[in-house]
Amino acid sequence: MAYVDHAFSISDEDIMMEGPYVVHNRAPVKEIALAVALLVFGALGVVLGSFMAANNVGGDRAHGAFFAILGVVLFIPGFYYTRIAYYAYKGYKGFSFANIPPV
Repeated sequence: MAYVDHAFSISDEDIMMEGPYVVHNRAPVKEIALAVALLVFGALGVVLGSFMAANNVGGDRAHGAFFAILGVVLFIPGFYYTRIAYYAYKGYKGFSFANIPPV
C-alpha cells in the first residue's frame, strides 16, 4: 500500500469539524455608495474641468486643470471599486464583495 501524507489532505471530516463558519457575501451598501459617488463626482470634475480649461473660466486655464486633475483623482478609485461591486453582483469568478475594503 502506498504512503499517504494526511497532514496536508482535506477530507469531509475536516470540513465538518471546523464549526458553523458561514461566509456572508452581502453587498456593503455604504462602501458601494461611496464608490458610486466618487465615480460620479470624478466624471463631473473631469468634464467641468476640461470645459473650464478650454473656455478660460476663472481667469486662466489653471483653475480648469485643477478641477480636471481633481476629477481624475476621484474617478480612478470610484471606477475601480464600482467595477468590483458590479462584477461581484453579477457573480463573475474571482470577484467578491469581500474585495471592497470597509469604510
